Amino acid sequence: MTHSRIKWYIIHRKLGKSGLLNVLSFFKTAYIPRRSGTRIALIFLQRQVFLLPTLNLVLVEPQIPQNTGNIARTCAVTGARLHLVKPMGFTVTDKHLKRAGLDYWHLLDLHYHENLDAFLQAADGPCYFFTTKGKQRYCDPVFEDNCYLIFGREDAGLPEALLAKHPQQCLRLPMLGNARSLNLSNTVAVAAFEALRQWDFPQLETAGQLRDFNWEE
Repeated sequence: MTHSRIKWYIIHRKLGKSGLLNVLSFFKTAYIPRRSGTRIALIFLQRQVFLLPTLNLVLVEPQIPQNTGNIARTCAVTGARLHLVKPMGFTVTDKHLKRAGLDYWHLLDLHYHENLDAFLQAADGPCYFFTTKGKQRYCDPVFEDNCYLIFGREDAGLPEALLAKHPQQCLRLPMLGNARSLNLSNTVAVAAFEALRQWDFPQLETAGQLRDFNWEE
């Protein structure tokens, strides 16, 4: 049982579902800073109470800290879970990583794995492997709750031996034939929002407000 699931179990036992709904109802009318830990905790409670789907984004041996920082930002604003598979080409204290995602790092549901084999053994949901070598389009599958969208290192991608075992789960973003690949953080964002689109963007704000004007009805 993961640390987050242990916390959820304790809270649920103490309050019950009706108690949790009362907590969410109270905070719905309260002002909570967007980047606060309280807001993220409430998102977690909402997902548990209303059985919202979980999206896992997995970076296998990422090498460029700016990419991981940008992907961390995507996870923070969507509620996706971030998995980092070692060895990585940087440390989490790298200045470039901080510059790209520091404001969001404390908001992450972050998991580390010692290597690819350890991750594959721990994964408890359907896995999809993103690769330029895939024969399926990224928008073809119906993404299930608790699915894992897996991305390889920037300079090498995912091991072909792994891809060959899962041909139907190897997904490609369509692009021109003479182009090598998209940037990793862009690819992750496109894939993540396709899954969220299929789920109708659960608990995400789908409308914004003008700062100095009001939208006309």
